[in-house]
Amino acid sequence: MDLGTAGLLVAGGVGAGLTGSMAGLASLVSYPVLLAAGLPPVAANMTNTVALMASTVGSGVGARRELHGQGRRIAGLSGIAVGGGVAGALLLLWTPSEAFERIVPGLIVLGALVLLFRTSVRDWYLRPGRRPPLGLAVFLISVYGGYFGAAAGVLLLAVLAVAVTEPFPVTNAVKSMVLGVANLVAAILYALTGPVHWAAAALLAAGCLIGSWTGPALVRRTPERPLRVAIALAALGLAAYLWSTAA
Repeated sequence: MDLGTAGLLVAGGVGAGLTGSMAGLASLVSYPVLLAAGLPPVAANMTNTVALMASTVGSGVGARRELHGQGRRIAGLSGIAVGGGVAGALLLLWTPSEAFERIVPGLIVLGALVLLFRTSVRDWYLRPGRRPPLGLAVFLISVYGGYFGAAAGVLLLAVLAVAVTEPFPVTNAVKSMVLGVANLVAAILYALTGPVHWAAAALLAAGCLIGSWTGPALVRRTPERPLRVAIALAALGLAAYLWSTAA
């Protein structure tokens, strides 16, 4: 691996850590960076999941204030997330690489649309008789997170935001910890059985740790909407590019 590629991975990790801890969009930055570094799609996805564990650590340290008193709530939701993360990881291991390349652009589009129309999604979720149980929603999002994960944090953030009334930074911090558990079980499976590129994972993780440590402080001060819209539009562009290359 040359110096330029190593620098790209570290810089991409910083960006992924920031966007992940602020908006739940780490994979929309880190996954294309791994592709640009030359990793094939499935290996890039598994390497990405392993590296993003550093983002969970950084977010936890940076959001200590918001996480105070949330232990029991996080533990309950994390128990559900473990099952979903395992299911998603196994689904990826059993999915042919060609199918994965076809599915991923659609998943990215889904995440981008949730970002752009999050208010409408929340309104739908709040309608009587239509809202799925919180546990079921967390499980399904964790399956998605274990499988691919791009914008899984946004989906989880939207669900948690309508399930309880609390300051946004608190909901965001809880989201990061619960999704981190889902990613952890997937990362363990990938580390034991998948084609993880460990050098790329280490460089990406180093950047993720820095970015995610900084993110919670920025969440306390930064307007959220402009960031969501900009990343959603970039995600749609990425989805179009991946679809064209997979065709």
